[in-house]
Amino acid sequence: MILPLFDYLELRKILRNFITEDLGTGDITSENLERGNQLVSAFIIYKSRKNGILSGIEEVKILFDMFGCDIIHTKEDGHEISPYTKVIQLRGKATDILKVERTALNLLMRMSGIATNTRTFVEIVNKIDSSIIVSATRKTAPGLRIFDKKAVMAGGGSSHRLRLDDMVLIKSNHLQVEKSITKIIPFIRKNVGSSIKIECEVKNSFEAIEAIRAGADIIMLDNFSPSNVGKTINKLRKLNLREKVKIEISGGITDGNIAEYASYKPDIISVGYLTHSSTSLDFSLRISN
Repeated sequence: MILPLFDYLELRKILRNFITEDLGTGDITSENLERGNQLVSAFIIYKSRKNGILSGIEEVKILFDMFGCDIIHTKEDGHEISPYTKVIQLRGKATDILKVERTALNLLMRMSGIATNTRTFVEIVNKIDSSIIVSATRKTAPGLRIFDKKAVMAGGGSSHRLRLDDMVLIKSNHLQVEKSITKIIPFIRKNVGSSIKIECEVKNSFEAIEAIRAGADIIMLDNFSPSNVGKTINKLRKLNLREKVKIEISGGITDGNIAEYASYKPDIISVGYLTHSSTSLDFSLRISN
C-alpha cells in the first residue's frame, strides 16, 4: 500500500513517538554492549502454529529505517504465511536493531492477528455473497486506530468510519437527545448537505421504515437476531424500500453466526470483535552474524 506523502510523514511521526515511548532516555542494555556497533543481519520469523495473514510490514520497515537499518527482503501485507516463514530480513548495527525490536514486533503481532481474524470472517461471507462487505467498527485501541483499520483492510475487510467526521451515524444516544428519527434526519441533512452519507441505527422494523422514509442512506440493524434481520428485510422489500438504502448489520456478530446473518443479503456486516478482541500472532526477531 503506497501512502500519499502527507500520510507517510504522519505515519513516521506516530511511529517515532512509539519508539520514544519505549526508549525513554535510551536502551541502557544495548548501548552498553561491547560489540553493539557491529553490523549484523537479522530476520523476523512467524512462529504461530496456524497459517496467518500478514499485516504491519510497512510499519516495521519504517521503524528500522529510522535507525539506518537496511531492509533486504520482506513479504507483503495481506500475504498468507505459514509457520516459520521469514517475513523480513534486514541488516544494521546490533544496537539499532535491538532498540526497534519490541515496538516492531508488537505492531506486527497485533496487526497480523487482526488481519488473520478478518480474513476468516471475509471467507465465510464470500461463500454466501462476495458483494457483502465485512467492516470494522471504531472499537479500536486509542492511538492504534489507523493500524487496526489497516490490518482489517489487509485481511480483506473494510474500514467503515475511521473518524467521526467521515459520515453521519445517528445512534441510540443521539436519539435520546433528539427523540425523533423523522425530524433528526432531515435536520442533519440540511446542515451537512447531500454529499455526506447519513446512517441511522434502528432497534426494530418500524424504526427502519421510519429512517428510510426520513431520508437515511444507510440503516443499521443493531443487535437484531438473524430471524429478525430476515423479517425486517422482507418487510422492506414488500414496501419497495429495500433498494432505497444500504443495510448494515451490527452487534453480536461472531464467526459462528455471521453466515446466518449473511444469508439475508445485507450490504454490510460490521464486527467490533475484529479490532477489540482478535488474538495477536506470534513473531520473533533473531540476530545472526
